[in-house]
Amino acid sequence: MTGTTVGIFIVILVYLLGMIGIGIWFSKKTNDVNDFYLGGRKLGPLVTAMSAEASDMSSWLLMGLPGVAYLTGIADAGWTAIGLAIGTYLNWLIVAKRLRRYSAVAGNAITVPDFFSNRFRDKSHTLLGISAIIIVIFFIPYTASGFAACGKLFSSLFGISYLPAMIISAIVIVGYTALGGFLAASTTDFIQSIVMTIALIIVVCFGVSTAGGLDAVMANASALPGYLSLTHIHDAANNTANNYGFISIVSTIAWGLGYFGMPHILLRFMAIEDERKLTLSRRVASIWVVISMAVAVFIGIVGYSMTKNGALEVLEGSNSETLIIKTAQLLSQHSTIAVLLAGVILAGILASTMSTADSQLLAASSSISENILKEVLHLDMSQKAKMLSARLTVIIIAVIGVIIARDPNSSVFGIVSFAWAGFGASFGPVMLFSLFWRRTNRFGALAGMISGGAMVFIWKYLVRPIGGAWNVYELLPAFLVACVFIIVVSLLTEAPDEEILKEFDSI
Repeated sequence: MTGTTVGIFIVILVYLLGMIGIGIWFSKKTNDVNDFYLGGRKLGPLVTAMSAEASDMSSWLLMGLPGVAYLTGIADAGWTAIGLAIGTYLNWLIVAKRLRRYSAVAGNAITVPDFFSNRFRDKSHTLLGISAIIIVIFFIPYTASGFAACGKLFSSLFGISYLPAMIISAIVIVGYTALGGFLAASTTDFIQSIVMTIALIIVVCFGVSTAGGLDAVMANASALPGYLSLTHIHDAANNTANNYGFISIVSTIAWGLGYFGMPHILLRFMAIEDERKLTLSRRVASIWVVISMAVAVFIGIVGYSMTKNGALEVLEGSNSETLIIKTAQLLSQHSTIAVLLAGVILAGILASTMSTADSQLLAASSSISENILKEVLHLDMSQKAKMLSARLTVIIIAVIGVIIARDPNSSVFGIVSFAWAGFGASFGPVMLFSLFWRRTNRFGALAGMISGGAMVFIWKYLVRPIGGAWNVYELLPAFLVACVFIIVVSLLTEAPDEEILKEFDSI
């Protein structure tokens, strides 16, 4: 290794050891499964806000979004960011407080499947079992993609073989998650959001300076047809602008609907210590999301100017997602301090991936150990056995994720949009109707969950390939279909019991 590589390695190593240290610290404060999966509902407003958004953004914020903006301009990346910003704000505004209150009253639910089951008094545990299975189906490969991202980062930086690099990353993530559970994951996510923010600031400042200043950045971008337009998308191959029409805009904004069904975000709402502090959490989360995504899109534009003046090599296709990595490597060539700053940038990319993977591990683990083993299979375990089961489940899921991600050519980002649609359509409508329509019953909830999940597959593989007006992101039609099924089936079947209605009204 060169001196520069060693310096970057030391920064990242210190960061990883710090994450494990947090896991060890919180392992002493984790006494039962309620602490392990929901932190005993003790999260403060800042940790709630930033851990929710860090677990949401993943490496997509520091790799995917700048890469899209670099290749095609601001339309695709911009409308995606707008949709996610709107979805973030509405989720905090209309779901967070009600879910925090309702989940505590409805049997002190500590997982999303628990809440659905308790909310509708589903004694058959059908709702709980199906929602737990949905979480496992979508989260295990999602987690695997996070492991793959970490492996590729280490492999490209330090020349380590992909598989050992990926396994080491997984061990660190599993280590602090299995030790400290939800509190460790949330605290590390909070720290990781800070690291991600610092990384964005360093990259944008260095990038603008290297590109020749803000005027040069805007002049270069303006020279490309459609690059700075929200209604056109730049075609680099032909140096032309293609129309980014109404259907494309609506389809892209629909990403925001996914927030209403994301288990790892909904758990943060359920875990805050005081629902009155959610107002502060909402403001912090919304402001951070808007600014961070705007900066990420701008970094893509800056990256084009850096390649235009020869500071960076031209990046094509999926290589555009390495823009920030290339920028960090360029920065590290300047001085010892620059090496440390480059290490922070790369730690930020690692943080963005880890913050999502740990939350997904916990959500998938809770679905198996708490919902399937305990509630569906009725395994009677002591408190000590429950804790052991919870930690072992995290490890087993991680092992499966490592097996899935063992191929260095495995997709890091390809599954993200599909998994996002799966959760958004399966859980989003059910969550909204559970909180806002008292007539919703367990049959309607079950119909909405199944139809939404099924339509994601149907639209993705059978309808969307037709193209044209049918080329709509699968989350939107699946979400609407789920809503229709919830309403129709609830009205055609027996109304909820009086006990359920009184509980709903009290909330």
